Amino acid sequence: MHYDVIVIGAGSMGMAAGYFLSKSGKSTVLIDSFNPPHNKGSHHGETRIIRHAYGEGENYVPLALKAQELWNDLEKVSGKQLFLPTGVINVGYEKTDFIQNIISSSKTYSLPLEILDSIEVNKRWPGINLPNNYIGCYEPTSGVLKCEECIEAYRELAEQNGATIITNSKVIEIMVHDDKRVTIKTEDHTFSANALVVSAGAWSGSLLSMLDLNLPLNPIRKTFAWFDTKDDLYDHKEFPAFSFETSHGHYYGFPSIDGSGLKLGRHDGGDTIDPDEAILGFGELEEDTTDLKQFLQHYMPFAQELKFGKTCMYTMTPDEDFIIDTHPNYPNVAIASGFSGHGFKFSSVVGQILSDLIISGKTEHNISPFSINRF
Repeated sequence: MHYDVIVIGAGSMGMAAGYFLSKSGKSTVLIDSFNPPHNKGSHHGETRIIRHAYGEGENYVPLALKAQELWNDLEKVSGKQLFLPTGVINVGYEKTDFIQNIISSSKTYSLPLEILDSIEVNKRWPGINLPNNYIGCYEPTSGVLKCEECIEAYRELAEQNGATIITNSKVIEIMVHDDKRVTIKTEDHTFSANALVVSAGAWSGSLLSMLDLNLPLNPIRKTFAWFDTKDDLYDHKEFPAFSFETSHGHYYGFPSIDGSGLKLGRHDGGDTIDPDEAILGFGELEEDTTDLKQFLQHYMPFAQELKFGKTCMYTMTPDEDFIIDTHPNYPNVAIASGFSGHGFKFSSVVGQILSDLIISGKTEHNISPFSINRF
């Protein structure tokens, strides 16, 4: 079967790319080893934060703002509520790069941001207990994305646009013959197309090695958990999503949404894994729970009792910045990988960018910081 475009990996970025490609009239097939949304990738776990004033660097802000616009569009087109405007509070020492980037990017792009000292934070959100030397940067227009429902919405719309989605099918061979012809083999079928998108998360490294591209991609095991809340202190109608850069590590979390409990994870750290091998479940390592409970004791002491936890994967680059580019030798191959644990919020705009790169070979968005050439 011949298509205009094959997308390998129909998770966060790939499903969005499939939507934009099919919307533009391109005959598109998406191939995934699982059945997205699923619990094998980086989009697992119900919710993701979207922040606009960006602690990881100002160059992300235009993409975050465009991503928010596209998520709002997806809500309208799909008729689903995908974004919860909870606000986001970023906490840390005032002089850290993370906090300073948030403050400076809010000024550069005129973003609403409230800078609060620890006393103001503790008074406004009684569920938080900040030490005196921390500050909070509150973004009232940021919030929470329902990540799995976002992928479902893009999937439904892509299929309505005529896209074909092949699930539970592993790619075993990729051949790019020239700048107009690609062949993909799975265990059961062979597909051909004019162009290719590779957005396979933790599996991108092994797939791209078939195209003589060896990128420094490092999949790691990550965990997160939900904790019982005994009152309304952490309810999403009153309490924001959060990101804490502490002296013990970088943590993030979510308010209790519809009684789900306070959700908490640690952003830094994690053990390298082989994504094709079984990953240790939550709680099989002692630090899965002790680390999170120590954070709660220090900063959110009214949520203590563990309900349950889950695992997911980050795919890290050495500088923790993304890879969004075309293959150095094949302009008809677009690549999105290495999202390093902070990519989901951008998947709407990354999908648009991948579509742009395939259709016209360029994009209006600045993706120069995400070039393959830096490696």
